[in-house]
Amino acid sequence: MAYYEHVVVTRPDISPQQVDALVEDITRIVTEGKGKVGKTEYWGLRNLSYPIKKSRKAHYSLLNIDAPGPVIHEIERRHRINEDVLRYLTVRVDELSAEPSPVIARKDRDERKRRDDDFGGYSGGGFRDMGDRPPRADRPPREDRGDRPPRPPRDR
Repeated sequence: MAYYEHVVVTRPDISPQQVDALVEDITRIVTEGKGKVGKTEYWGLRNLSYPIKKSRKAHYSLLNIDAPGPVIHEIERRHRINEDVLRYLTVRVDELSAEPSPVIARKDRDERKRRDDDFGGYSGGGFRDMGDRPPRADRPPREDRGDRPPRPPRDR
């Protein structure tokens, strides 16, 4: 059997429970086809890069699947029929990852940072305050650069 990562993008006006039902339906199809679903992740309601069928947001879900090819074809066939599915993508991978996807890891990191900010912990940041920023050694200051003329002074 082969390993697949399957991402489903569904309409924003359905509930997260309906998305879970769709994921359970996919899991049922895989198990009936003698395959296994390793992990499932619900990424939440996220903004789309461009509108799809007049929707600017969508529910994202990820499934790690270990199943034969005909099972994947059946899942994709049902996605083409289902009006709730806006897009889907199935990618064959060499091995399934047990760790959280980068989307979930980033969400956890952002929540930890927000929690630390709320309780007076480390605010992250680096060089947010320009007063502690070291000078750039790889180029001269703007006034000394000869590649463009200096700016005229502003009238205030």
